[in-house]
Amino acid sequence: MSNKTKIFIDGREGTTGLRIYDRLEAMNDIELIVLKEEERKDIEKRKQALNSCDIAFLCLPDAAAIEAAELVENDKVILIDTSTAHRTDKDWAYGLPELSEAHKEKIINSKRIAVPGCHASGFITIVYPLIEKGVISDEARLTCFSLTGYSGGGKKMIAEYEANDRADIYDAPRQYGISQNHKHLKEMTAVTGLKTKPVFCPIVGDFYSGMEVTVPIFKEDIINGFTLEDIKKLYSEKYSGKLITYKDNDDENGFYAANALSGYDNMRISVNGNEDRILITARYDNLGKGASGAAIECLNYILGKNITDGLDIKEC
Repeated sequence: MSNKTKIFIDGREGTTGLRIYDRLEAMNDIELIVLKEEERKDIEKRKQALNSCDIAFLCLPDAAAIEAAELVENDKVILIDTSTAHRTDKDWAYGLPELSEAHKEKIINSKRIAVPGCHASGFITIVYPLIEKGVISDEARLTCFSLTGYSGGGKKMIAEYEANDRADIYDAPRQYGISQNHKHLKEMTAVTGLKTKPVFCPIVGDFYSGMEVTVPIFKEDIINGFTLEDIKKLYSEKYSGKLITYKDNDDENGFYAANALSGYDNMRISVNGNEDRILITARYDNLGKGASGAAIECLNYILGKNITDGLDIKEC
């Protein structure tokens, strides 16, 4: 009788699902349940797979992820959802264990885990400690800039950027989310505790993967007398683990490349600027700590494994 953990990936054909599959396939303690090509959209076959596994990854659009969760009748099945659908649902654990011991314990003990959004991961990692430690008020009105590789747009955007006859507009960085209704804003405020959504400026560039999220903080935003050095110390103490770390002087001769951690699953935080204007930056891979890597990290916590199992870490 096999002691392997049975895992089903619902939506394996997408960018995130494929990355998760590749990681799990290399693990000898995992047994993957894989539907035939003609069965993968068959609701009865999916329902059977969802209820016969130990853990299911939902790598689906929001509506389909909600539907999949409702198909689960076996109360022993653990769901890890990579969609936006459940990230602010209090019945689901938010999959960013580095935020606090309470977040980590909820992931370990929950049967429902929502993997953070890629942009949201950087913003929340930056802002959560500032509010937690009283550096800024939850009434602060913030701005966030986020540079991402085109893989974050899924198969359609990847095809657009990699087409031989693509238009010239793909040669330059392109800002989007200009209506200020980006789907990550809801979790960015809910998880950090901010009372006002930030002005959010996501930008996609002509590189496959990588992400750089920056939150500027004005002196007027800072309360309780915190200095630039105090804020650096706060992050160095908060994030000293294997997957999120603080690093001083993390630039490349005064520049920050958004693809510096492309292909890796960890995140680096840095603080720059001066006492009047501070820039706090998170760099990581939108497909790593921003998606499939974060999902595998949650799996490792659930199974009591080394949290870096199946992950690629770039040392500072």
